[in-house]
Amino acid sequence: MQTKRFRVSGLYGIADASFAEPVRLVGMVKRAIKGGVALIQYRNKVGDTDLVAAQLARVCKETGTLFIVNDDIELARQVGADGVHLGQQDASIAEARRALGPQAIVGRTCHDSIALARAAAGGGASYVAFGRFFPSGTKPMASAAPLSILRQAREITALPLVAIGGITQDNGALVLDAGADALAVGGALFGSPDIEAAARGFCALFPNQEN
Repeated sequence: MQTKRFRVSGLYGIADASFAEPVRLVGMVKRAIKGGVALIQYRNKVGDTDLVAAQLARVCKETGTLFIVNDDIELARQVGADGVHLGQQDASIAEARRALGPQAIVGRTCHDSIALARAAAGGGASYVAFGRFFPSGTKPMASAAPLSILRQAREITALPLVAIGGITQDNGALVLDAGADALAVGGALFGSPDIEAAARGFCALFPNQEN
């Protein structure tokens, strides 16, 4: 069952554990939230996750910011996250729904494939994510996706479309014009010397969004 509680849109910050040590990462996320980020995803491929995830969940709850955990359904459940983002090699959407409930946000990576997006939509995903669209420091080996995939996806689903991969303030408008509802940004946000200002800059790309 698709979630009806939340609509994924706006600036979607990817807080990767590799960006900074835990205490600093939490501070970075706070600055991004102050700048207007709508949703934070915690991604950790390098070590222990529980403590930082719990801290970020609290920060997001206190500020009314949606919080997603990458890959780990059980961790998302433990920290009370709003949902989970699943890659194609991760658990099924149905498993996530059983663990987190029908109102949880469950996103699915679809790379550059309409077939995968159709399957995710049919399986009860809350949103589908495409990319990478531009060269990416976080996922340098990911397959490239054309902007046209967003237009094609809009023809087969009304789910929110999340774009990821090398998105900057310079190219973000192109992605939104192609049909993305949310821009998932990691390095261009958290690698900025002024994270709050960077978040405001990204938010300014969205029509009618107040910062």
